[in-house]
Amino acid sequence: MVKGFKMKLYEGQEAEYERRHNLLWPEMKDMIHEHGGKNYTIFLDKETLTLFGYIEIEDEELWAKGADTAINRKWWDYMADIMETNPDNSPVSIDLQTVFHLD
Repeated sequence: MVKGFKMKLYEGQEAEYERRHNLLWPEMKDMIHEHGGKNYTIFLDKETLTLFGYIEIEDEELWAKGADTAINRKWWDYMADIMETNPDNSPVSIDLQTVFHLD
């Protein structure tokens, strides 16, 4: 199963967002894999500061459980100062609809 979604950076935070992801915590990588995530890529539209995420997941329910892990909540808190977030510091994330796919 494939998920596509978008999020938004605050102005001037492009380099910091990339830096933090280049240093992604091993525990966060493990959580993503343990909850069925793989082949995870995030793209940036520099004109709009919109982030586009692409991830392959095994199961929607298993993936959703990752949001409630301590390491994920710690990551959200760590990232909250550089991107749009909800009151619980989760990123404002909008799922995107698949309209075309080619293997």
